[in-house]
Amino acid sequence: MKKFYLFGLFFFISMFSFSDYHITRGPNIGEIYFIGPTYTGLGLYYSTNFGETAICMDSLIAQDMMSIVADKTEGYIYYVSYTELIYRSSNYGQQDTWVFLKGDGSLNLCSGVNEGFLYNAIKEHTEDYGNTFNSHSYNGFFGNLHVVEIDNNENIGYAKVKKYGIPDSTFLLISYDKFENLELLNAFDNNYTRIGWLNRGMQEGELFSLSSGMQDNEGFLSYSTDYGYSWSLLNILNIVDESIYTISGVGGKQDGEYYILITHISNIWQNAHTYILHSTDYGITFDLHHTFSKGDEPLFSNFSAKSDNNQNNNSKYDSSYFVNGELPLDVQFYNYSIGDINLYEWDFDNDGTIDSYEENPVFIYSDTGWYSVNLTVYDEFDTNSFLKENYIYVDKVTSIVKKEKFEINYYPNPFSEHITIRIPTKNKTKTNVLEIYDISGKIVKTLNTNENVIIWNGRTDNGKKCSPGIYFLKLKDIYFTKKIILTD
Repeated sequence: MKKFYLFGLFFFISMFSFSDYHITRGPNIGEIYFIGPTYTGLGLYYSTNFGETAICMDSLIAQDMMSIVADKTEGYIYYVSYTELIYRSSNYGQQDTWVFLKGDGSLNLCSGVNEGFLYNAIKEHTEDYGNTFNSHSYNGFFGNLHVVEIDNNENIGYAKVKKYGIPDSTFLLISYDKFENLELLNAFDNNYTRIGWLNRGMQEGELFSLSSGMQDNEGFLSYSTDYGYSWSLLNILNIVDESIYTISGVGGKQDGEYYILITHISNIWQNAHTYILHSTDYGITFDLHHTFSKGDEPLFSNFSAKSDNNQNNNSKYDSSYFVNGELPLDVQFYNYSIGDINLYEWDFDNDGTIDSYEENPVFIYSDTGWYSVNLTVYDEFDTNSFLKENYIYVDKVTSIVKKEKFEINYYPNPFSEHITIRIPTKNKTKTNVLEIYDISGKIVKTLNTNENVIIWNGRTDNGKKCSPGIYFLKLKDIYFTKKIILTD
């Protein structure tokens, strides 16, 4: 991977914070604002075509922008400066159109539910474009505030917090009255559920979470339809390396739409690049737009996959990170790697043998089981690989039970103490074998019974309590895989 001068890093940090507040959606479909590099510094950009192209609106004030949010009124946009001052433009962020509103601004600005609404974190909000602010009591708040987001219901808001002395947990608070009062929605173990920056979708209770991990060089995109109480992993991206970067995300104006902004700057601004990843299928696949380019590009391998006969169909209601379906399984792979790439090497079963050199290949899995997939990309000087472990699961339909006639009930879900799985009596032709997998594809529990009711207490075959997170039910020899959530 390309090397970069260390003093370029300090220069970059002084001008560009590592946060999720550098991209915001406008009120119209395809309309986004974002902060990115120019040839000499930073600029505020505006795009009306999903980030495929963008116009630099301001290259002076952008150096001072710590956070940006767009109003629901077309052309209105706000920013917070590094000195915590809030400004507003009513002309798409054009240079010399900014008006000072107030001090004591927060990185966690939220807007766009109604015209003129702007939340200054959890402490106050305005309904008249920042001319006057209403203070909040935020009773019930605790811990250190990390992230704030508002719901598509104007009264509902979220606060992600950390608590001193509990470094391995994240707490999500919810308010139903514009942050007058907050209550604990759920607590998450950071080792199993990664809750990062929060971005609302288009429906009430719909949230995306983008979490970038400096330690494992990966970005985790998750999704919730129950106000953030439970989360499903949508995608894992290769986003972190030795280069200097920022990553930001925001939900779009269409169902299933999500944007990711990736910015790389290095070598004292000799290399500067902006990429917009745009998805319309809940972050399963992306179109890649290289919005700004200067100098040598970084090199990152990124991909995902879909299948027409995918059991979960990567849908928003039962989405999962891996692709699973019946034998034989046709899988379409989607490449959105970053760089000046001249060679793609796909290994569809991670056995060391190259299976395809195409950019977006199709592969047919002809045997059952779990498969890890690796993509290695090359430019003129470097190479980069990305491995998605246990990414494909291939099952088969037996002649005993037809999948379209088969149904299983399970409740409650999410659960904490136990979950009950009911199997139709008409399918009870032999001993039922229920396998429970964790999200990595490892079997944690196998249950055998001649009855049509199976109860799992959330423990492994060794009697150890399973950690909170996402698990999958698999009835052996029958085409059935469903997601369940263990809360605590």
